[in-house]
Amino acid sequence: MDLVVFFSSLVVFCTFALMPLARRAGAPILLIVLGIGMLLGVDGPGGIRFYSYQTGFDLGSIALAIILFAGGLETERGMIRNAWKSSILMATLGVLVTALVVGLFATYVLGMPPLVGLLLGATVASTDAAATFLLIQQSKGGLGERVKNTLVLESGLNDPMAIFLTVSLTAMVNGGVPDSASEIGGFLLFLGAQITIGLVGGIAGGRALTFVIDRMSLPNGTYPAMALSGALVIYAAVALLGGSGFLAAYIVGIIIRNRLRRPLDNILNFNEALQWISQMALFLMLGLMVAPSHLLKDIWAALAIAGVLMFIARPLAVMISVGWTGFSVRENIFLSWVGLRGAVPVLLAIYPVITPGPVTIEFFNIVFVIVVTSLIAQGWTIVPLANLLRLGEQDEQEDVAET
Repeated sequence: MDLVVFFSSLVVFCTFALMPLARRAGAPILLIVLGIGMLLGVDGPGGIRFYSYQTGFDLGSIALAIILFAGGLETERGMIRNAWKSSILMATLGVLVTALVVGLFATYVLGMPPLVGLLLGATVASTDAAATFLLIQQSKGGLGERVKNTLVLESGLNDPMAIFLTVSLTAMVNGGVPDSASEIGGFLLFLGAQITIGLVGGIAGGRALTFVIDRMSLPNGTYPAMALSGALVIYAAVALLGGSGFLAAYIVGIIIRNRLRRPLDNILNFNEALQWISQMALFLMLGLMVAPSHLLKDIWAALAIAGVLMFIARPLAVMISVGWTGFSVRENIFLSWVGLRGAVPVLLAIYPVITPGPVTIEFFNIVFVIVVTSLIAQGWTIVPLANLLRLGEQDEQEDVAET
C-alpha cells in the first residue's frame, strides 16, 4: 500500500510541477502525459497491462464530467451573450459536416463498410473540451473575445451531438440500418432526450444547487467539495434519465459561476486544480490503454484521415456553419484550424469496441493516431497562429470602433 501511495502521489505532484511548462507549451503537455502512459503500458518498461476498456470508458467519463464542470465555472455571462449562436451552430451542424466528410474518406481509404466509416467520422467530429480549455488559457492575449468564446462554448456543447451520432451509428453497425418509421423515430427521440434532458437537468439542477449552497453556513473550505459533489450528482442523475450528463455538468458550472453569491473564488481555485489533475489522469490512462506496436498497422491511413480532418473537414464545417455569421477572414481561418481533438474522440472510440459487434481494437488505434496527430500539428501551432493573424489587435480595433 505504501508503494501505491508513493507512486500515485508522485504522479499528482509531478502534474502540478509541470504546470509552468504547460503554460509555455500549451496542449503538447498532454502529449508528454500520453507518452508517460505509453511508457508505463504493456509495450514500455512499465509493463502495466490495462486492457479493461469498459473501466477506462467509465473512469474517463467521470474525469471528463469534472473537466466540463470546471470549464463551465470559467464561462461568464458575457461569453454566452456574444457567442451562443455561433457555438451552437458549430456544435451541431459543424459536427455533422465533419462526421460526414471524414466518414466518407475513411470508407474510401480504409475500405471500411460505409457505416463503420461514418462511425469513425462521428467519433472524431467533436472538439475536445480538456485540450481546448487548456489552449485557450495559453493564448488569451492573442484572441478576440468572440472567437475565444465560440471555441470554449463549442467544446462544451458539442458532446451530445457526437454521442448521438456515435451511439446511433454503433447500433446500425451492430444491428443494421433502421427500416421503419418507429426505429427512425427512436433515434430522433434519443437525440432529443440527450439535449433536452441535459439542458433542463443542468439548468434546474444548477439553480437548485446554487440555492442550497447560498443558504448553507459551512466552513469556507467545504464549499468547493460540496459544489463538485452536487455537480456530479446532477451529471449522474441526468445520464440515468437518458440525457447528456456532460452537457448538464457544463451548464451547472455556468450557472454556479453567474448566480452564486457565496465565496466563488474558493470554488474556482479548487476546481481549477481538480481540472488539471483530471486532464492529466485522463491522458495518462489513455496512454496506458494503447500498445504502440499495434498503432503501426494502419498508421498511414490514419495520418491521411487526420490530414483530411484538419485541412478539409474542419474548415468546411466552419464555413458552412458560421462562415456567414460575421467572422472576418482571419477569424474563420483560426476557427478552421482550432478543431483540436483530444480525450473525447478516444473515449467515444471505446464505445463501439466494448459493444457486441464487428468493430475491433484497430478502430480504437486509428482514432488514437488521429488524436495524437491533431495534438502535435495543432497544439504546437495554435498560439503562434493567433499571434500571426493578430486576432487580439483586430478585436481591440472593433471595440474602439463600437465606442
